[in-house]
Amino acid sequence: MADIRLNEVTKDYGHERGVFDLGFEIKKGEIFGFVGPNGAGKTTTIRQIMGFIKPSAGDIEIRGLDAYSDATETKNFIGYIPGEIAFPDLSTGHAFISSQAEFWKLKDLSFADELVKILQIDLSANPRKMSKGMKQKTAVIAALMNDSEILILDEPTTGLDPLMRKHFLDILEREKAKGKTIFISSNIFQELEELCDRVALIKDGRIIDIAVMEDIRNPKKREYKIEFLEKDDFESFRKLPYEFIRIKDDQNQVIIKIDVNDTGKLIRDLSEHRIKFISENKYSLEKYFKEKFDQFEEGAEDDQ
Repeated sequence: MADIRLNEVTKDYGHERGVFDLGFEIKKGEIFGFVGPNGAGKTTTIRQIMGFIKPSAGDIEIRGLDAYSDATETKNFIGYIPGEIAFPDLSTGHAFISSQAEFWKLKDLSFADELVKILQIDLSANPRKMSKGMKQKTAVIAALMNDSEILILDEPTTGLDPLMRKHFLDILEREKAKGKTIFISSNIFQELEELCDRVALIKDGRIIDIAVMEDIRNPKKREYKIEFLEKDDFESFRKLPYEFIRIKDDQNQVIIKIDVNDTGKLIRDLSEHRIKFISENKYSLEKYFKEKFDQFEEGAEDDQ
């Protein structure tokens, strides 16, 4: 069952700016990542999901409700971190969190208190005078404190140091374990790779591809770098029927790509050669999307 569904959504600002024909679903309990260059349309997409702006065409459903016309209702079960944080003029972070609790009609603030401890934040400062990192932490607490069933997060780790980013990702893992549905925009491939079930790549307002992270983490084909001790071993191995990605004659080194089912054959072949080392070139989300992006660019050139 889909918690969020985009049906051929377009928001056309003219001059090829906006988003065009977006269509994807986010399942209940899924962490869905959204990545792309600055200006690709990530925030425009999120603002439409939140009901702040209306699509020029198509529609967005959140648990069967229209994201724009039913926005007041959908906000009852959505926690949101905006890409640009603007706090009201309140004296302290405590006052802001209290105002959020009143908005949610929230009596139990134990989860908010737990988040304050995890994120190590001092809420005695004026929110508007906080550092970027402190503002981000405060926004995280405000978005999560109601234990909302759906989380919409627009680059939520911006301004967080590496340790706080790790704490935040751990929090999201816990939220997923509760069955939460999480939509997260980010330009940090590694955090999406660690966290997400699927990740969509957007470029120039269009979805280029949606990666299934299990396929990235456990690819059917794998690359290995092998260096041989002697030139004759190197030359002998080169004659074998492998897919050679790169050959470095001066270093007696090759990079090959094999099907994971052929790993045993590779080990048997290498046992007959003297090797200096073998290492796996790990596949990554960034590498996968680079391949997809290159294919997209080549296709665009062919169409001209």
